[in-house]
Amino acid sequence: MDSSLEISKLKEKLLRTMYNLQVKSGDTLQKTSPLLNCHRGLGMVTAQQLNQLSHEATQICQDLENIGNLVRFRQNELLFKIANPYGDNSNGPSGIHCSPDGTIYIVSDSWPRVHVLKQSGQVFKSVHCVQNQGGIKEPFLPEDITLTRSGMVAVTDMVGGAIRIFNPHSNFSGEWISIGKIDCPKGIGVDPSGKLLVADYTAGEVHIFAIDHAFRLLSTQTITGLRGPRYVCSTCDEKIVVSEECGDVKVYGRNLQLMYSLSVKHCRPFGNPAGICVDNEGNIMVVDEQKRNVMLYPKIGYPICIVSEGLKKPTTLACLTNGQVFVVDTGDNCIKVFKYRVNPYYGSAKN
Repeated sequence: MDSSLEISKLKEKLLRTMYNLQVKSGDTLQKTSPLLNCHRGLGMVTAQQLNQLSHEATQICQDLENIGNLVRFRQNELLFKIANPYGDNSNGPSGIHCSPDGTIYIVSDSWPRVHVLKQSGQVFKSVHCVQNQGGIKEPFLPEDITLTRSGMVAVTDMVGGAIRIFNPHSNFSGEWISIGKIDCPKGIGVDPSGKLLVADYTAGEVHIFAIDHAFRLLSTQTITGLRGPRYVCSTCDEKIVVSEECGDVKVYGRNLQLMYSLSVKHCRPFGNPAGICVDNEGNIMVVDEQKRNVMLYPKIGYPICIVSEGLKKPTTLACLTNGQVFVVDTGDNCIKVFKYRVNPYYGSAKN
């Protein structure tokens, strides 16, 4: 049978099923609502029947949500590749960040330079990573990158044990300002309030730094008890997501208390979770370096593997609001761009 004809029949069957559920539930509600509101008792409905109906209805709602997710998301839809801007002599990008306007920022832990790329992958700007030590300028190697709420570049310097923020408005045509002192800063992110989130690898902690417009440190909070935290990011409702090397991906609430781990919640262990990101819908995406895939964890529903093939050694990732995800594949010395979401509700219908 023609595949397009088969797909059309399946679409019709799915739409008919959802329509029948809608009609039947609406008809039942219309008939029973006046009786439940105006008459005593439940007629001949028993507690057992009510519990069974509640359980089955919950399962149907979950199944419908999962069907909706499977319709919205895509798997292994590779759009194009971006060559490693640092060349073949680099280990490849160690950190990547996508700004809302589609600009891509990348760093490499073996190259003292931040590259700024267009969405197509073309480099249009570079920033040297140089610190001023007593009047002597010395290069440093950035580990990961993000943007502050004011749009300034912030990176982690693992060797120097500090966060460094690039101030393009300084009197010296742009300079790096150091914030904090950390044992082994690796991943960096920003929460919705503008606080910097930094994964401290050897200490097993995540530090939350509040700074003012003059880059002065206002306060510090800490999440402890982690094992080799690598990357960190935040959801739009201020939850903090952290990946642990050869461990798990954990989600913390506003009170900085552990809410759950993704492997336990979904009964799906990781191999070696590395890069993480969260899109505008609140979907968490995780690169598994060992399993060589990218998993998406929706706010409601089961996990979905959005990239299951074509990756050699994926290490980190970032996403755009148009439904694209940029996956750094150091094994292939490039960045691979996938389409994981079709027609995002927050984007254009043309996507």
